[in-house]
Amino acid sequence: MKDYLVKALGYEGQVRAYAVSTTETVGEAQRRHYTWPTASAALGRAMTAGVMMGGMMKGEEKLTIKIEGGGPIGSILVDSNAKGEVRGYVTHPQTHFDLNEHGKLDVRKAVGTDGLLTVVKDIGLRDHFSGQVPLVSGELGEDFTYYFATSEQVPSSVGVGVLVNPDNSILAAGGFIIQLLPGTSDETISKIESRLSTIDPVSKMIQRGLTPEEILTEILGEGNVAILEKMDVEFSCQCSRERISNALISLGKEEIRDIIETEGKAEAQCHFCNETYQFSKEDLEELEEATQK
Repeated sequence: MKDYLVKALGYEGQVRAYAVSTTETVGEAQRRHYTWPTASAALGRAMTAGVMMGGMMKGEEKLTIKIEGGGPIGSILVDSNAKGEVRGYVTHPQTHFDLNEHGKLDVRKAVGTDGLLTVVKDIGLRDHFSGQVPLVSGELGEDFTYYFATSEQVPSSVGVGVLVNPDNSILAAGGFIIQLLPGTSDETISKIESRLSTIDPVSKMIQRGLTPEEILTEILGEGNVAILEKMDVEFSCQCSRERISNALISLGKEEIRDIIETEGKAEAQCHFCNETYQFSKEDLEELEEATQK
């Protein structure tokens, strides 16, 4: 099933809700970065939250999420936009630990809890919006919940999950965000809290074959979900040979000449997608000429 995101309202407009399946998207990141299971879970959870947060934006708006918890995985960086496109990477993709006391991948140990979750939104203005909160869990779902409540003052519940196959490929991934709008009744809040305490983890719901629409029904209850929009989701990177070429040209004639004389070639790799771009001596000489135009 192709990954997609749904946007919805619940309880006759009292609640804003998002749910997404990201199995293929996280799988693409896993294949590109050769992540081991715990790193896959951490990166996949962050990308899943990121693509839903991107879905809250409009037009050409985009955002960047950076998670630095002081753990052995290093930093997690995720970019997403309003079109359902997301990309991400971790500093140390080959990070893995034994399962934690709950029998789950130990994301907290990999990420760490001594650090910050930072969200930078580019909404097309000169100044970007930036929100930053301390990590409260390291499991990431709780950390994004805390971010919304503290930085954006929106009471929310964020669930993100990733299941990994024995061969390191991604079995299931997805998530949800439930947000209470001003004026939500105490009765509605109690119903949602009760259901959240009894439902399966979101990755298990995806594994069971539940669609994003059905996940929201599990959380909000039958008849309480009004779907507003459905959007395809995919791993997408904006890097290209042209962009790398322009970056090399920006180094200037002397720097390019130095590379030609000392190395005879150049290689550049994109952190986000692991794509490698090769430039021969002839390629570099063409770029050197371009600096004079």
